[in-house]
Amino acid sequence: MPVHLPAALGLATAITLWLLWFHTLNPRWHHIGPRMGLYYTGLMALTASLVAVAPFYGIFAFIGYPQAFLYLLGHWRYAGVAATATISAVAYLGGAAQIAAGGWWEWTALSLISVLLAGTFFRLAETTDQRNRRQKQALVELHDANVKLAAALEENAGLHAQLLVQAREAGMLDERQRMAREIHDTLAQGLAGILTQLQAAEQTLDEPSTSRRHLANAMQLVRESLAEARRTVHAVEPAVLAEARLPDAISDVARRWAEVNHIDVTLTTTGNARPMHADVEVTLLRIAQEALANVAKHARASRVGLTLSYMEDVVTLDVRDDGVGFEPGVRRANGSAPDGGFGLAGMRQRVQRLTGRLDIESEPGGGTAISATVPAIPPGGKE
Repeated sequence: MPVHLPAALGLATAITLWLLWFHTLNPRWHHIGPRMGLYYTGLMALTASLVAVAPFYGIFAFIGYPQAFLYLLGHWRYAGVAATATISAVAYLGGAAQIAAGGWWEWTALSLISVLLAGTFFRLAETTDQRNRRQKQALVELHDANVKLAAALEENAGLHAQLLVQAREAGMLDERQRMAREIHDTLAQGLAGILTQLQAAEQTLDEPSTSRRHLANAMQLVRESLAEARRTVHAVEPAVLAEARLPDAISDVARRWAEVNHIDVTLTTTGNARPMHADVEVTLLRIAQEALANVAKHARASRVGLTLSYMEDVVTLDVRDDGVGFEPGVRRANGSAPDGGFGLAGMRQRVQRLTGRLDIESEPGGGTAISATVPAIPPGGKE
């Protein structure tokens, strides 16, 4: 057995024990950065000693490449690669004795070539590893994003179902309010007018001509109320709007109201009178009817003035009377509003449905002014 063989066997055993001690007995070191450098330095020192005394054990030097990749960071990895390549070059040339005998230049050149090649391959391996890590990270992030997206879609589905329920309930409420407004603006007002005319006819039985006139008015109101009731059920526009433009329709309503109630009414139209969306015209017509009905029931007025104003963005209807007036917001003794409970509230609901505004100005003895402003939505436009 050569004289260097016991030393070689001892060094090989020391390298094996060093690896076992690090990987088996001290696994916690794997997570402590500074101690990795100490471990790797010891490994390279033992490997260099083994190759120096027994070059044919140079196979042990190869372990420095993967160890540098696993346990060193940053530029220290390339330092480990250079150390491993330099130690391997000693084995290629036959050991330290051959280099000491005059092979320094060959060892230097071979070391440089080995470092260059090993560094290049190591760089490729590191780039591939980084790309794989980024891909894995991207997959993890994509999975997390998909999980969050699925949760968001599930939440959106719940919100959508909730919105559908709310929209259905809002639609039902809006339809109830529409029917209530239409019944109040047509049947209730018509019945009130019929009752007024029948009472007047009863009080003038000794004057046949006057009594017949009141009965004729009552019959006409019955026909109109019946027609409006049918249109309300079918949710179509009032008869006067079906046959005329809004200014003419309001003028016709005001004229017939003046004939029945014997109160002077004037209508003034300003601006460019043009067709509007059906909802806009129905709203303004119903407000005119309700305002005139309130005047007949409460105001004891002698004159009423209506002004229909067409502007660029809005349409405004103003109704003014010289009646007894009232205090807005003050309720009657029985808890109802001054207009009987639904009149002003119904007008306000109609206007707010079109995102408009209803203003009321009144004081006891000073008459009343009602102003309704709604958007000037053209025919076929969206509300």
